[in-house]
Amino acid sequence: MCTPCCVSQLACCCGSAACSCCCNCCPKIKQSTGTRLMYVFYFLLVTVVCAIMMSPTVEQTMKDNIPFYTDLCDKMNAGENCKTLVGYSAVYKMCFGMACFFLFFSILTFRINNSTGWRAAIHNGFWLLKFIVLVGCCAGAFFLPQEETFLEVWRYVGATGGAFFLLIQLMLLVEFAHRWNTNWSSGVGYNRLWYAALALVTLVLFSVAVGAVVFMGIYYTHPEACLLNKVFLGINGGLCFVVTLLAISPCIQKLQPKSGLLQPGVISVYVMYLTFSAFSSKPKEIINIDGVNKTLCAFPFESGSENDKKIVTALGAFILLACIVYSCLTSTTKRSSAALRVYRNSEPEAERARCCFCFGDDTEDYDEEKTTSGQTVVYDEEEGTIYSYSYFHFVFFLGSLYVMMTVTNWFHYDDHKIEKLLDGSWSVFWLKMVSCWVCLFIYMMTLIAPMMCPKRFEA
Repeated sequence: MCTPCCVSQLACCCGSAACSCCCNCCPKIKQSTGTRLMYVFYFLLVTVVCAIMMSPTVEQTMKDNIPFYTDLCDKMNAGENCKTLVGYSAVYKMCFGMACFFLFFSILTFRINNSTGWRAAIHNGFWLLKFIVLVGCCAGAFFLPQEETFLEVWRYVGATGGAFFLLIQLMLLVEFAHRWNTNWSSGVGYNRLWYAALALVTLVLFSVAVGAVVFMGIYYTHPEACLLNKVFLGINGGLCFVVTLLAISPCIQKLQPKSGLLQPGVISVYVMYLTFSAFSSKPKEIINIDGVNKTLCAFPFESGSENDKKIVTALGAFILLACIVYSCLTSTTKRSSAALRVYRNSEPEAERARCCFCFGDDTEDYDEEKTTSGQTVVYDEEEGTIYSYSYFHFVFFLGSLYVMMTVTNWFHYDDHKIEKLLDGSWSVFWLKMVSCWVCLFIYMMTLIAPMMCPKRFEA
């Protein structure tokens, strides 16, 4: 078993064969899914390296545990204690290399409609060679001339691309809410348990949203300070209430019978999360009360141990990566390509209610399978491509810029550390607050667009 597995892995790394695990007990995997997961692995690998570059803790640990660390840095021409390999400038260069890698493949795979050509073979295979190219792109970025000019220009390119990626992320969230409701509603006709599941999840979502409002009202507002917090909490809470009433209004129900409370529940929870994240990102307010300086409107556990801060930072980083990966994986499917399209009737009759529908494929199961000594691979693109290769890489290109700006705290990059990912800055505060309103606007447009252009949205 070992020899055939090694041969298949060699064909995957240096040829166009699909990658798979050597273990027979692994469930079968589609070629299109395996390809996307490999690109996600590359993306996460560079993201982790960027996070390490922004961590003084890791830098100090390496300095203490690597023998001849200073001499090694001198031989690599990396500056004193490898200063050129850490900090925001190093992250900019790493993400520049990754962005160039995905942009190149976006151009290379433009308008590919089948998986039989040489361009499709490069996209779906040759993983070792592509890894070498990715490493070369990232390493070559450290030798760019006129570093100051590059960093200044690349910062604004990153901010623009990161904003577009954030917009795609918000559109996908709205699409996710509609798809969740549609999928589970399709099961109500033959099993009433799906109706109970819809009701239970909706109740939980609105309980979380209301609980978040109460929590922020207690800990993030104060009678003598935090005016912005009080204003924006009221605005965002009110807007969530408005879109909830709009979703179940008779005029919307007439055109969209499937519209219910689940979608506004999902949107409300996400808006409250963004609001909480924005309040946490805002610089702390310190006022004098009875001759004592007190920090107000801050995370209640932030004054506690360092472990509390690490837990909050780790949770924020996990949610960030989960959103990025979900956006990159699902933004190119046929179903998600029309994220703002809301049909008058329900989804096609083939829609089947499932608990795990997020990463469901757009196509039916394929009978033709090719097996090796390890995991079974289903070649699902023999008749045509399942997703847009070029758009897939372009989304990862934008995701690279978004990671770059997020890890370096957008425009507050000086002396930033990855351990302070959730520490305050006004640019992050306004970015997240505007994201709340854009998310609500996109969802509201999916509700009222069929009323404004009924012929366009007829099934």
